[in-house]
Amino acid sequence: MAVHTHDDIDWADRLRSLRMAEALDAEPTREAARRLLDGMPDGPTIVDVGCGAGGMSVLFAEELTSAGARIVLVDATEHLLAEAHKVVSAVAGDRAAVETIHADVADGGLPAKLPPADLVWASRVVHHLPDQQAAIGTLAKLARPGGLVAISEGGLDFNCLPWDLGIGRPGLEERLLAARGEWFAEMRAGIPGSVSMPYGWNIALQRAGLDDVDSFGVLIHHPAPGPDLLREFVLERITWLTEVAGDLLSAEDRETAAALLDPADPAFLGARQDLFLQGAKTIHRGCRP
Repeated sequence: MAVHTHDDIDWADRLRSLRMAEALDAEPTREAARRLLDGMPDGPTIVDVGCGAGGMSVLFAEELTSAGARIVLVDATEHLLAEAHKVVSAVAGDRAAVETIHADVADGGLPAKLPPADLVWASRVVHHLPDQQAAIGTLAKLARPGGLVAISEGGLDFNCLPWDLGIGRPGLEERLLAARGEWFAEMRAGIPGSVSMPYGWNIALQRAGLDDVDSFGVLIHHPAPGPDLLREFVLERITWLTEVAGDLLSAEDRETAAALLDPADPAFLGARQDLFLQGAKTIHRGCRP
């Protein structure tokens, strides 16, 4: 059953892709979790807004060094919220109590529904919302004085295919990513109440009243040939990119993509040993005064 979100993406339907991405990103992202937890008080309250499948909160739970923490998972998609609660609770043990709140970060009343947090985390959520600056302002209000607000947005796009695949015109992935960019711009323009934010995420955090704003990157790199999971993820990713690109791709590129995704075709991506995954996430953070 389709789940309404501002971007009209059925995120519950994308659970499999989210889980695979979490598994592939886990080790490099673990260092980011440690960095964000550094300096937190014993038994911190962590609020994960737009928690998705719960991957980052799993890492937070695993990296906690003392008991008594509180992890509050927030998402607008109930199925994902239930899945996140299951996986985070499985690793939290006595280090953290895990709670769920079914809510939308675009709801300006969200701070009244949540406890003041030592750490507020939101990964690739804000850019899907109508008013991104207002959403950052809401996240800032979730933190207690001195609390940390951190978002993962932007970075370097992920690449996974060789430039010349031996079928169709070389550079297919570049055109898929360009088409996705066009699709995303159209999607954002079509969100009711969409407001432009013509400046970077660091400025958005500063405008929300946060201090000591800075950013750091997380490199995700799985060289070829990689595990079976990598090939499965690449198949899911190229399938999704092709779907959202639609008619923004040429007929030739659509035909090429169909062959690459067909297990019966000699060009099937799942049979290749030269697929990889490389990109980077950027984490922006600031403290509430």
